[in-house]
Amino acid sequence: MSDTNLLRTPLHGLHLELGAKMVPFAGYEMPVNFPGGIIAEHRQCRERAALFDVSHMGQLRLVGDDAAAALETLVPVDVVDLPVGKQRYALFTNASGGILDDLMIARREKDLFVVVNAACKAADIKHLITHISHRCQVIPLPDRALLALQGQHAVHALQRLAPDVEKLTFMTGGTFTLAGAECFVTRSGYTGEDGFEISVPADAAVALARALLAQPEVKPAGLGARDTLRLEAGLCLYGHDINETTTPVEAGLTWAIQKVRRPGGARAGHYPGADKIAGQLAAGAQIKRVGLIGLERIPVREGATLVDAQGHKLGHVTSGTLAPTVNQPIAMAYLAANHAVINHEVYADVRGKRQPMRVTPMPFVPPGYYRG
Repeated sequence: MSDTNLLRTPLHGLHLELGAKMVPFAGYEMPVNFPGGIIAEHRQCRERAALFDVSHMGQLRLVGDDAAAALETLVPVDVVDLPVGKQRYALFTNASGGILDDLMIARREKDLFVVVNAACKAADIKHLITHISHRCQVIPLPDRALLALQGQHAVHALQRLAPDVEKLTFMTGGTFTLAGAECFVTRSGYTGEDGFEISVPADAAVALARALLAQPEVKPAGLGARDTLRLEAGLCLYGHDINETTTPVEAGLTWAIQKVRRPGGARAGHYPGADKIAGQLAAGAQIKRVGLIGLERIPVREGATLVDAQGHKLGHVTSGTLAPTVNQPIAMAYLAANHAVINHEVYADVRGKRQPMRVTPMPFVPPGYYRG
């Protein structure tokens, strides 16, 4: 397919060469899968290594001595104390405590490197410029591509190009020369596996992708496998599992709010929605994001209503699939807090039929992150 209204990443031609099925996604023409199919790509990532093009994501730099403190006025996380070479998950919040986007922040010697979601990047850049550009420089990086090499064998493939990358641990980063290009690499990702995200100059992206795909462990993967992998890992997809009406407490993301930013902490509050979030931290939220396992082999998709045995509505499904690794239907959902109890059974309405599901801990698959 081709739509002249859609943007293309620097790897677009390579995707076509590799036989990718292309679909519209967040304003881009992106590969949903390659000829082997989504399940094969999913297993490739779990068992060996898979290469994803995530160049549609937004990349930017925040530059200036006040950048970290400025950014803390927009997120409920600790940016000021983030050490050089470390990365942290963060959330932009609004005045009602809802989530405008989730993002990654890495501190480097001369800047903060920020990655935001593709569908939100224009709004996020405007948000940053509007609120903190008087305190630091906000510099978008449209001339860079982003590759994600994920899987337990990803380190073996990448260290052939730069041996020192094996020294990185989960949520750390550094600058490396890969296939002749200077890249910023973090040991992180969106699959639950060990892996790396690689910011590379756009004009060097194809050469780097070819060098990685030449490694015996690596095959390409698309959006389809990326979605099933992240769901098994219990990771939220913005616009589905979290959005501007859900708070970090409701979403079960309070682990991302460090003690120093919580009530009683040295830099508590002073971000959008702080009072609402502080109240929920103290008293709990009325709804809660949970994991669900299907007790029958019928997948339950996003939007399905959840009810109790008497048919009373309890919540709704935000993501669901028949999980290749788990080999069962799994889902993430929001439930009334008094029903969000491990092993509690609820029913999903699937085309007028009730499918039994059980609340279960997340992630659904044990993580493979390398912590050293």
